[in-house]
Amino acid sequence: MTTRRDFLKACAAAGAFAPLAGLGRLAFAAEGAPTPLLVVVFQRGGCDGLNLVAPVNDKPYIDARTPDLRVLDSGERPGLALANGLGSGLDFRLHPEARPLFELYEAGRLAVLHACGLMNGTRSHFEAQDLIERGVVNIADYARSDSGWLTRYLATLGERGGDDRRIAAMSANAGMSASLLRYDDALALPDLSGGVPLAGGKDAAAVLARLYPSGATDPVRQAGARVLARTALVDARLPRQPDGRLTPYAPPGANYENNGFTQGLQAIARLARMDVGLRVACIDHASWDTHDAQPGRFNGLVGQLTRGLAAFHRDMAAAGLPVRVVVMTEFGRRLRANRSQGTDHGHGSAMLVLGDGVRGGRMFGDWPGLDTPRLDQGVDLAVTTDHRHVLAEVLALPERDRAAVFPGLAARAPLGLTA
Repeated sequence: MTTRRDFLKACAAAGAFAPLAGLGRLAFAAEGAPTPLLVVVFQRGGCDGLNLVAPVNDKPYIDARTPDLRVLDSGERPGLALANGLGSGLDFRLHPEARPLFELYEAGRLAVLHACGLMNGTRSHFEAQDLIERGVVNIADYARSDSGWLTRYLATLGERGGDDRRIAAMSANAGMSASLLRYDDALALPDLSGGVPLAGGKDAAAVLARLYPSGATDPVRQAGARVLARTALVDARLPRQPDGRLTPYAPPGANYENNGFTQGLQAIARLARMDVGLRVACIDHASWDTHDAQPGRFNGLVGQLTRGLAAFHRDMAAAGLPVRVVVMTEFGRRLRANRSQGTDHGHGSAMLVLGDGVRGGRMFGDWPGLDTPRLDQGVDLAVTTDHRHVLAEVLALPERDRAAVFPGLAARAPLGLTA
């Protein structure tokens, strides 16, 4: 009897994902094809990469943690063995709650990178997140940068805003992502299940329309008018039933769960389907700061993250929309567990890249090892791959644009992450 895993492998081998994705994936490979939608998932709080993707047979790893704080190679809940690992005889496995993404890995749609991160060494959430979202690695460059890295990336695509019929960027969070700093035409849309209502209803909308008329000439009123025009555009394109109520979003086969993260993913998917020129989207997945009680919390976080991403992948594939998803965090956790059943701020962590044009089904990166002399400051997984190199490759940035998007990024040989 064919298992789901065998089915996915067979589909990948036969190219069955191409018709599933419609013409989008075939067009992506063609000359001059549209750039795939980039979705950046930020694991806020510092994800323990050694509990997400782990060298389960590595003695220093085994010695440093109790079984409930590491991925296991046997027992009732063994980790999911990753083919095409990082060599050195190590058995890398994905967390057992990540099965939806493991199936995409086996189908060649997901790549895993390890020992990635900020080449800085800071263990401050605020500093690390600020640096990452500006696309720099030191405070001096941060002080010189007045925009987010995604804003600069959009500029390389010619997206500078000003067209009320286009929405090139969105943040599926309650507020705007700092990665889109100074991109004034982005919208923050964490949930579209109730439309895009303005606080205060129709009366407030009428007042705002008078305050920010479409023909305004001063910059403040122009900005307000653009926001109103874009929110009206989104609201008008949401499908409605005959009685005017919004039609529930139920794409075939996606099976989204009901939580804040998946509401944001659905908002991204809905906007992508509207054909408004969406190029980039940001979404946070929070609460990865696991100083205590990590086992249960981490299991829940991994399950929620991976089920949501798998549903989003199926949604975009069914719509025929090429997409690349990057999952990243500000830093990892320490190798050794603390006394509170948790792990403290560390350095290197794992990144995930999912979608079209990704050379999936394999791991990438230079594994530094977990022996004490090889650890960063003797306690953390060392960073061997600047996370910006991963992003630059995912974006397929030509050399001339890399310095503009990521100031100070040194040249290095390609990882080979994309086809």
